Amino acid sequence: MMDAIPPRRTLFETTEGRRLARIAEGAPWRRWGPYLSERQWGTVREDYSAGGTAWDYFPHDHARSRAYRWGEDGIAGWGDDHLRWCLGLALWNGRDPILKERMFGLTNAEGNHGEDVKELWYYQDGTPTHSYMRMLYKYPQAAFPYAQLVEENRRRGQGDPEFEIVDTGVFDEGRYFDVTVEYGKADVDDTLMCVTVVNRGPEEAVLHLLPQFWARNMWSWTTEIARARIRKVAEDVVETAHPLFPALRLYADGAPEILFCENETNFRRIFGMEASGYFKDGINDYVVHGERAAVNPEGVGSKCAMLHRLVLPPGGSARVRLRLRPAGAEGAPFVDFDRVFDDRRAEADEFYAVLQQDVADSGHRAVQRAAFAGMLWSKQFYYFNVSAWQTGDPTQPEPPRDRVNGRNAEWRHVDNYDVISMPDKWEFPWYASWDLAFHCITFALIDPDFAKAQLILLTREWYMHPNGQLPAYEWAFGDVNPPVHARAAWRVYQIDKAMTGKGDVAFLERIFHKLMLNFTWWVNRKDAGGRNIFQGGFLGLDNIGVFDRSRPLPTGGMLSQADGTSWMAMYTLNLLRIALELAHGDAVYEDIATKFFEHFLYIAYAMERVCGDGCGLWDPEDEFYYDVLDLSDARVPLRLRSMVGLIPLFAVEILRPGADVQLPDFTKRARWFVRHHPDLAALISRWQEPGKGAEYLLSLLRGHRLKALLRRALDEAEFLSDYGVRSLSKYHQAHPFVFTHRDQTYRVEYEPGESRSGVFGGNSNWRGPVWMPVNYLLIDSLYEFHRYYGDDFKVEFPVGSGHQASLAAVADDLRDRLAALYASAEDGGRPALGGSALLRRDPHFRDHLLFHEYYHGETGAGLGASHQTGWSGLIALLLFPRDPASPCGLAVAGTTISARDHGALSGGAQRGGH
Repeated sequence: MMDAIPPRRTLFETTEGRRLARIAEGAPWRRWGPYLSERQWGTVREDYSAGGTAWDYFPHDHARSRAYRWGEDGIAGWGDDHLRWCLGLALWNGRDPILKERMFGLTNAEGNHGEDVKELWYYQDGTPTHSYMRMLYKYPQAAFPYAQLVEENRRRGQGDPEFEIVDTGVFDEGRYFDVTVEYGKADVDDTLMCVTVVNRGPEEAVLHLLPQFWARNMWSWTTEIARARIRKVAEDVVETAHPLFPALRLYADGAPEILFCENETNFRRIFGMEASGYFKDGINDYVVHGERAAVNPEGVGSKCAMLHRLVLPPGGSARVRLRLRPAGAEGAPFVDFDRVFDDRRAEADEFYAVLQQDVADSGHRAVQRAAFAGMLWSKQFYYFNVSAWQTGDPTQPEPPRDRVNGRNAEWRHVDNYDVISMPDKWEFPWYASWDLAFHCITFALIDPDFAKAQLILLTREWYMHPNGQLPAYEWAFGDVNPPVHARAAWRVYQIDKAMTGKGDVAFLERIFHKLMLNFTWWVNRKDAGGRNIFQGGFLGLDNIGVFDRSRPLPTGGMLSQADGTSWMAMYTLNLLRIALELAHGDAVYEDIATKFFEHFLYIAYAMERVCGDGCGLWDPEDEFYYDVLDLSDARVPLRLRSMVGLIPLFAVEILRPGADVQLPDFTKRARWFVRHHPDLAALISRWQEPGKGAEYLLSLLRGHRLKALLRRALDEAEFLSDYGVRSLSKYHQAHPFVFTHRDQTYRVEYEPGESRSGVFGGNSNWRGPVWMPVNYLLIDSLYEFHRYYGDDFKVEFPVGSGHQASLAAVADDLRDRLAALYASAEDGGRPALGGSALLRRDPHFRDHLLFHEYYHGETGAGLGASHQTGWSGLIALLLFPRDPASPCGLAVAGTTISARDHGALSGGAQRGGH
């Protein structure tokens, strides 16, 4: 007799999953989380300079002494969802010139490849409700090499590699502390903090460890909010008083010395003004310089620290425990401390075991879990009211008048006050709309309601411009990001449907209406001449092109963009797909689906005829898509083989005969349109040619062009690397693209790592490396093409090998190549860790993962921002097995859940506390 197959568990049957369900019922399990930035200094929000020089106006050297206006930062930062109260870690090894309270890095001007953090820390674990979180920070025992890092990177040029902290030798012989910070929640407002320190060095070492607790300064900018207070009420207990938050108590074990100061600017140090008091840097001055007068002997302030002096033998460890909970809570604070942490760790293990039940490879499971941890730790409370920032605060000096007409002058409606998924809380501590879209696709696997709420958030009236544009990022909200929001919304909807058994139509309908406004903005603002050919600035491709496309062309004229137009073709199909889904419940959407069907055909036709009859963005000789420079006296195709020419692959949609084609009004109108416009349909779609399963294909590419593009994309001498698809063809390494106009020459050549040419700024690096988001879109699109063509449609892969493979097999292989970035190599290292022997081989480093902004096109080494788990977190999604029968195409946990339970999980996106 065969053993019975145990029933599959769903995420929402785990303890953590039930917490997620209770959030929709009103339990504020997300009220506390890792919501502090890793860097608040050097941001646009804190910049009140006349010239918009954010890095210089508020540098790292000011951060310890100057109160922030719009946020907070800290090591392993933890706070409520509006940062009224903050927890974080400070450290001092007895040698540093300052207390280690925040991560150090180089500004855009200091780094030879732009801004760059110069610390080592790892996000190791986390759950969606932040009931359990863990991260590791590596703190040198020698003096932190601030000056050496600045001076050596300043000396190096763009052709040299970055000088990293591991290159300074401060981690040699294990002379550092491993500092692990864990948070666990006993209840929604009851947080336990555990800090474990290990001396990895060969000798006894002393560490001053200071968990810090403080209030965000809300009182210095207005007369309407009273100063928050923290007061010592026992030898190891402080209590809070805040005008906007109930009283809390923070307990510390181990009999620490409790120090108090104010979260206020030290005007004496920063501005040379006469001032007295206990300033933000008072604890720093007390610990590092022994200035007893810098802290308040009365045991009161708006910032405090619990000072522990730890003496650790070689290999020795110590543990410090704290608990933050409501002032009226009963019971001894540390009696159940260890039990709570044991429970939360076990619940995290349970959650991921269910999520990954179809992921057989243990290495893949470890990479996925680390990627999810990085995304969960990268949430940040983001506060920015552009109008208040431009005009100033009533209690502060008036800002320079130029700022009213300067940066973001047209975005005065922006009033952001939310927890948002960030690309990287040090290098990019501000949201970016296209990054966020990719984040949400991955977040949907572990917290679909959060993913939906984030997508909705950027379309709300305090984000989206009244004209329909989505904000790009705080340095320039008006820049143009690729229109990927609709694709993300559809994928999130599918993943949510697969996990819950029911599609959240209310979410889809809500975001669809806002996306139509955004689509209209694109059509009205980015289609010069109404030709259905689009322009959009850099469109996420920074340095990949001949020109900085966010600026007026130095040649004059206009650039007809293959990528801008292809992004819009993709956007049109995404909206078509959403409209068809909504039409099953409301026939009104059939008309809208027809509108997007027709608009897609017009865009596709325009790509063929942009230059007139027989001349388009497709180059029949090279069989590749190129941008076309339209000058007054000529049209010049820019024959640069880059990701620009592969983006047409992303515009693909399959219509299902059992559903979409049976919508009567849509079907009737679509067939009429195709019959009366055969010139359009013949070029780009297979509306009248059913494929596998009698499905119908909408694509910019017929079979021949699809194969032609893939001949470039899958050629190891061009785009294909061992670690994914490069952003620029390797062909241009030996054959640089050169364009001359009048007396000016423009040159683009393949560079697999850091670019030596900063066309779009100091750290524009699109000239060769592998980027996760466009690789994900390519893989996703190949699976979609395969669904139509089936296994009989084959291409040579890799080109020149003689081996023929289906498109699904190609997509599988590309996923494997991206997975290889984090696979353990023969020497125990992983390609993404780079060439450092310490990072690759040392057992205390080699299994800790960082998810980078992009990856070297030849070696796979991680480059750019080192904690950009946002879009590089897509690796977690790509490592799930494919399941074509699933609504999302992935074997994710759970495909059945009761309607009753789903109702508890599908609450609408709510904006908290504004």
